[in-house]
Amino acid sequence: MTRAVTRPVTGMLWIALAATLMSACGSGGDSAADGPTTGHQPGRAAQNAQPADVLAGPPASRNPLAGKAFFVDSSGPAAVQVAQWEAQRKADADQIRKIADRPVALWIGGGSGAVDAKVDAVIGRAAAKGQLPILVAYNIPHRDCGNFSAGGAASADEYRAWIRSFAAGVKGRPVVVILEPDAVPHAVEGCADGPARLALLADAVGVLKATGSASVYLDAGHAHWITDMKRLASALQKADVASADGFALNVSNFIVTSENLSYGNRVSDALGGKAHFVIDTSRNGAGPLPGTGDVNGGPRWCNPPGRLLGQAPTADTGQQRLDALLWIKRPGESDGACRPGEPEAGQWWPDYALDLAKRS
Repeated sequence: MTRAVTRPVTGMLWIALAATLMSACGSGGDSAADGPTTGHQPGRAAQNAQPADVLAGPPASRNPLAGKAFFVDSSGPAAVQVAQWEAQRKADADQIRKIADRPVALWIGGGSGAVDAKVDAVIGRAAAKGQLPILVAYNIPHRDCGNFSAGGAASADEYRAWIRSFAAGVKGRPVVVILEPDAVPHAVEGCADGPARLALLADAVGVLKATGSASVYLDAGHAHWITDMKRLASALQKADVASADGFALNVSNFIVTSENLSYGNRVSDALGGKAHFVIDTSRNGAGPLPGTGDVNGGPRWCNPPGRLLGQAPTADTGQQRLDALLWIKRPGESDGACRPGEPEAGQWWPDYALDLAKRS
């Protein structure tokens, strides 16, 4: 089976080879603890995996992430798993290092405790290593439209206070913030109060950019979700993408990089051709699970088997508007309790992590 390249990539050219797939399910959610993932609806994930093309193009310009070393968290769940397995399961521990040794975003939700302290602690650990942390702000009211990642702030006022506390934890230090996965596409779909939600996001962009050191990317879904470019562009404009550093694609999903690249350029074109973007490649090495319908009683976007880790995080993309490939979804954490025995969204799942790593 042909597998995706997962080693670091640099320069003007990198290749992602996708797999010919085997069987069963597709993407994301967030637990009560601050874990990642977004609950993708049945019609949202792509149905047919396609090989990622060679990505090449003119040198990137105006990329705020260029030349940065992204933060590798030595206290993350994958690193903890490596330490636990090192003595008795060394071969498996070595596999999990494929995840533990990569820079991965840390998700900040509502949860318990002061959010400014959480943000401060993460950025402080990254600064001590001379690295750039990637955080996901994930607390929008009516989050995930009440699905596997349900939760979020109880009101608009609570969210405004929360995002200000988040920003207070930045303290003028460099950080990348992926702002509210799924929030804009859900507003376009109408499952939330669109105008009110987009106004909240615009406020959040302004608050985060006022820190003077945060690079902010508004989530815009993925290449197989919102197909009406005018509606998506309008929503992003109302969420003040112009004041942000760009938008994010494929968060917690499996769509191959080449499709997201093409889609991202189309979204950027609809925004006037100047908007930059980042792509989540954490689990897209084999693309999404082929086929349609639920698998074993659960949506096929949720904890699908047979997936691969994607291209390693890098800001050296060789693309004019693609600022970085990032691992925004943390590989090995559940997309949700979609079937009996599956962990809640955002919970570390060693068996699933090991399967991802062994195949990659």
